[in-house]
Amino acid sequence: MVKSFAPRVAKKNRRTIDLAGKLPTDVYRISDEKLLKGAKLDEVSLMSIHVKEQVRTKFNEKSLAELAENIRVNGLIQPLVIHEERDGRFTLICGERRFRAMTLLKMESAPCFVLKNKSSEELMAIQFSENSSREDLHYIDKADGIYNYQQATRASERKIVAAMGISKSDVHRSLLIAKMPSGIKEAAKVHNIEKYVLVEFEALEKGVLKNRVRKLILSGDVTKRAQLRRVIKDGGVLSTGTKSAKRRGPKPRRQMDEVASLVVAKSVATGTKRGRKATTQRATLGDDLLLDIFS
Repeated sequence: MVKSFAPRVAKKNRRTIDLAGKLPTDVYRISDEKLLKGAKLDEVSLMSIHVKEQVRTKFNEKSLAELAENIRVNGLIQPLVIHEERDGRFTLICGERRFRAMTLLKMESAPCFVLKNKSSEELMAIQFSENSSREDLHYIDKADGIYNYQQATRASERKIVAAMGISKSDVHRSLLIAKMPSGIKEAAKVHNIEKYVLVEFEALEKGVLKNRVRKLILSGDVTKRAQLRRVIKDGGVLSTGTKSAKRRGPKPRRQMDEVASLVVAKSVATGTKRGRKATTQRATLGDDLLLDIFS
C-alpha cells in the first residue's frame, strides 16, 4: 500500500497555532503515551487537592521560597497533575514542589491536568517518571520510588525497565539500595554520600570489616568510592592522610657543602709556604668530620 503524505507548505505560509488558547478545551498530550495518555486542563482549588506521600522526600526551604517568588512574578508555567478519585476528591500525582510554593503564596487555585480512571500502578509510574526527570531528585528517593512501584505491581525488573524507561542496571542497583537499613539511607542524604559507596558496601561479606565500614558511613567519614576502597584495603581503618612533618632548616647535603667550604677557606687563610698541602690536609680532615656528623 502506497503511503500518502501531507503536501509541503512553504515556510512563509505556515500557520502558527496558539497552544495557550487551545489548552483549556483540548486534551493535553505528551510524547510518552504509555505513562500519560491524556488529561484535561482545569482550574482546581488547592484546598480540594489531597497530597499523599511522594517519591521525593527531601525539600530545600530556600529553593521553595525562590520557586514561590518565581510563580508570583511569572505565574505557574507547568500545571500540576492530579487524579480524580471515584468519590470526587483529587489526589496530587506530580508537582509537590509547585503545590508547596503556591501554598506559601496563599493561592486559592491552580491549573491542573486532571486524570481519571487510572490504576494505582499507572499513577505510580507517572509520578516516578515526572520526579525522576528532575536533576535534584536524590538517588535514595528514586530507589524508594522504584521499590514502591515493584511492591505495588509485583513487577519483575524487566517489566520495571519497560514501564519506566530506565536501564536494567539502574533498576537493580536502586532496588538494592532501597532495601538497605533506613539509617544508612538517611546518612547518604545528610552526608551526600555517593551512590556507589552504598552499592559496594552492600557487596561486602558480613563481618568485622563490614561493621567498621558501616560506622564510617553513618558518621559521614566515608562519602566517596575512592575513600571506601582505601578503607577496605586498610582493613576498615580510616587513614588520616596526614603527611609527616617536613624537616626544617637546610638540607644535610647543603650543610655539608657549606661546612666544607668553611674548612677549605680556613686552611687557605692559615696555610704555610706549603699552602697547597695544608689545604688538602685540612679539607680532608673536614670531610672526615662531616662524615662523622651526618652519617
